[in-house]
Amino acid sequence: MDPEKPLLSHLDELRKRLLSCFIFFIIAAAVSFNYSSFLFRILKRPMAGVVDKLVFFSPVEALSIYLNISFAAGLMLSTPFILYQAWKFIEPAVSGRLKKGPFLFVACVTLAFAAGSLFSYFLLIPPALKFLLGFAGPDLWSMISAQSYISFVVWTVLGAGLVFEMPVLSYVLSRLGVINHRSLRNKYRYAIVGILVAAAIITPTPDIFNMLLFAAPMLLLYELSIWVSKFAGAGSQA
Repeated sequence: MDPEKPLLSHLDELRKRLLSCFIFFIIAAAVSFNYSSFLFRILKRPMAGVVDKLVFFSPVEALSIYLNISFAAGLMLSTPFILYQAWKFIEPAVSGRLKKGPFLFVACVTLAFAAGSLFSYFLLIPPALKFLLGFAGPDLWSMISAQSYISFVVWTVLGAGLVFEMPVLSYVLSRLGVINHRSLRNKYRYAIVGILVAAAIITPTPDIFNMLLFAAPMLLLYELSIWVSKFAGAGSQA
């Protein structure tokens, strides 16, 4: 996004980049569809020992499940490309302040998202399932829709992945001069309250254990964001 270019030129560039992102996403989703059964088995692993089997209730639901898995996998696979296109679009406007280039940015965002997804997949979802299904007791028989289960797992994984982007976002905003480590430190008490509220909303269960299980890494990420912001501020002054 070059400030010296006219508005129509920016809009045309944006249209081309959005179109390329959409095409890349469709291709990634189409390729993922060939592996949707394998991905489905991976998504089922957190329910081992908790849920016996998943069911579906309409003729088209099975196909819909595999399509949803394919779209989710396609979105994850195409995210680095989308981020790269977004960076290249805004790069002329911020290149004087952020000099590391798009590849480091995309790599950091991807690694942070992967860390959050793995945390959710291995540490958050299994105890959440046990807690929720524990309410059934002897009077209720669990017959879980595959569509509901897949949506539960995918949205939890995506939410955790986005939360783990805090340090990367802190670095970018600090380099741009929007925030600094002092302001983040001064607002620590408000951040704790906000993190607890966010954990209560994002965590798939209402119990305090799983909420704290999600809030603890968020607090660590906030502390890390402060140090990242300090490092970024020192780098921008150098």
